Amino acid sequence: MTIDNWSDNILVVELQDDPAFSDDMSQLLERAEEYKEKGVVLSFTGVNFLNSSNIAKLLKFRKAILSKSGTVLLCGMSTDVWGLFLVTGLDKVFQFESDVATAIASVQLGTANATDKAS
Repeated sequence: MTIDNWSDNILVVELQDDPAFSDDMSQLLERAEEYKEKGVVLSFTGVNFLNSSNIAKLLKFRKAILSKSGTVLLCGMSTDVWGLFLVTGLDKVFQFESDVATAIASVQLGTANATDKAS
């Protein structure tokens, strides 16, 4: 996992397939305790498959970040991974952007949905 403190307010994380995905999400969940960034951008360019455990960790991470008034944006998804989000209805839970640059701009411009409620 590559974590880039893009700015004082934005964290960019490049995720990879399992087993790295599970380890990376566990590290991110630990870091969420100290969360101070305005937005977290999770890049899925290196992810080709998600299992139920991965999805559960994503949801837990989202909840932790939203509870601190932050926002989580997902980007760079393959067609297969995007299809999984559509089939499960998670396309209505997470906010998506096409790429990292667009996601960063969304956070900077305040168009990312930071007022979303942690559920």
